[in-house]
Amino acid sequence: MTNLNNNASISARNTFPLDNTVQESTESDYRSGTSEPKSGEGNALTQEEKLVGKTLKKNVQLTAEELAAVNTKKGLLQLLLTKNVNVKKALVKLRYEQELEKLQIELVKLQRSIQIEGRRVGIIFEGRDAAGKGGSIRRFIEHLNPRSARVVALPKPTDLQKGQWYFQRYVEQLPNPGEIVFFDRSWYNRAVVEPVMGFCNEKQYRIFMQQVPEFEHMLYEDNLELVKFWFSISKDVQAERFESRRDDPLKQWKISPVDDKAQENWDLYTKYKNEMFSKTHTSYSPWIIVKANDKKKARLESMRYVLSALEFEGKESAGISLTPDPNIVGRYYRSRKTVD
Repeated sequence: MTNLNNNASISARNTFPLDNTVQESTESDYRSGTSEPKSGEGNALTQEEKLVGKTLKKNVQLTAEELAAVNTKKGLLQLLLTKNVNVKKALVKLRYEQELEKLQIELVKLQRSIQIEGRRVGIIFEGRDAAGKGGSIRRFIEHLNPRSARVVALPKPTDLQKGQWYFQRYVEQLPNPGEIVFFDRSWYNRAVVEPVMGFCNEKQYRIFMQQVPEFEHMLYEDNLELVKFWFSISKDVQAERFESRRDDPLKQWKISPVDDKAQENWDLYTKYKNEMFSKTHTSYSPWIIVKANDKKKARLESMRYVLSALEFEGKESAGISLTPDPNIVGRYYRSRKTVD
């Protein structure tokens, strides 16, 4: 379980005030039991109170009785008292949840515009193992219409697919008109993971590196909108996340033989990563680097980048800033500092 006391604060530039019903309840009020939520009636929870409950459920270990109690206002206040929760730190988490919700509202607007206009959008999530790609994708799609948004995470190729043109199985997954496709890893497996792990030979690698800029230029000419993210994490953070996966029974499915080699082959991954950037970063299909040691910031800023880069109706009246933090996300260039 995450410790609320260890949560990093969200940048003030990207936060907005919590509603008064949340802000007016101070830590001392909760501990004395004198603060009672001012909005709503009976045990019906307001939106702000639901966010409090969501935060606590994710970050505090609860018994079945406590979990039942937290669904009432009185139970929520009692929980804050008995669990010794640092309310100020909890509010940091709440600000993240509220900011996330605001960005997700704008993503719904973006999806609606893409559907109406029949556009095709592909968003690639690449990065080292445990960089937070899957978690970010889950936040992206949480409230999108599943009829026109899907995630592509292909397994290893079959014997038949091994004999096909390398890009063929990915072409089959490209977005249809009115659709957004999120690639949890992509054809760029051949640029980094496959040569590092010995899953392709030198000739296959060389042909891929020659063809991928041409392939993406064809997509560009065909009006497919493509965003390519690289989630960048440090070696120490990767090691910590691997350990978390081993300790958490809900995350153990993420562990793979490739993970065991990731730390050992760190420098080799770096070599192929840099070669990939050098050969495949183009004006029509640039790489966007996301500093992902802080998962929450990486999620928010990658969302913000997509919303700033793609046009949609209602963008001018967005309820939150759509300008990404340049210290977290930005285009690749040789002198740009990354954490991996």
